[in-house]
Amino acid sequence: MSNVKHNDQLIKVVLAGLIGALAYVTFAFLRIDIPIGTSSTAIHLGNAIVVLGALLIGGVYGGIGGAIGLSISDLFSAKYVTSAPKTFLMKLLIGLIAGFIAHKVFKITKTKEPKKYFKGSLLASIASLLFNAIFDPIIGYFYKLLILGKPAAELTIAYNFLSTGINSVASVIVATALYMAVRPALEKAHLLPKVGK
Repeated sequence: MSNVKHNDQLIKVVLAGLIGALAYVTFAFLRIDIPIGTSSTAIHLGNAIVVLGALLIGGVYGGIGGAIGLSISDLFSAKYVTSAPKTFLMKLLIGLIAGFIAHKVFKITKTKEPKKYFKGSLLASIASLLFNAIFDPIIGYFYKLLILGKPAAELTIAYNFLSTGINSVASVIVATALYMAVRPALEKAHLLPKVGK
């Protein structure tokens, strides 16, 4: 029994590292930048990777892995370096919300029925990314107000709502589709860790 727990922990840590790397690559190399004055926003699928991590390994591991990967990506980009602290907080919250709904409410790793874990993963994705679509631009506004001043914050808020909305819709689709594709392979290889009790 303790061996199984130990293996689950190891698998979660390894997958969290993989989620972080995928999140980094997704944002660093596969984003579409939208310049707004001296600032910028982006269309990207980094949030889908955070949610995928939360669905596969739980909100804590998935959220931390994705938050670290996307924050490091911000730190290595001149356009987004000032956003790294906000990115870490928001992506961690996305992961925690998705993980809570998927594993505490729907208990997706405990069910073997694809219809049930599809429903749980879809609703967890929608809830966490709806949270992001609403609160990321608002928190971003106050964050930019503090860091860059009122004109920059006011200039970017409408664009941030638009780009975050697009990101959220695309990420719900991608995260759910990836989960449905990856879960059976991980189960078959005995690499899907148990999450929740």
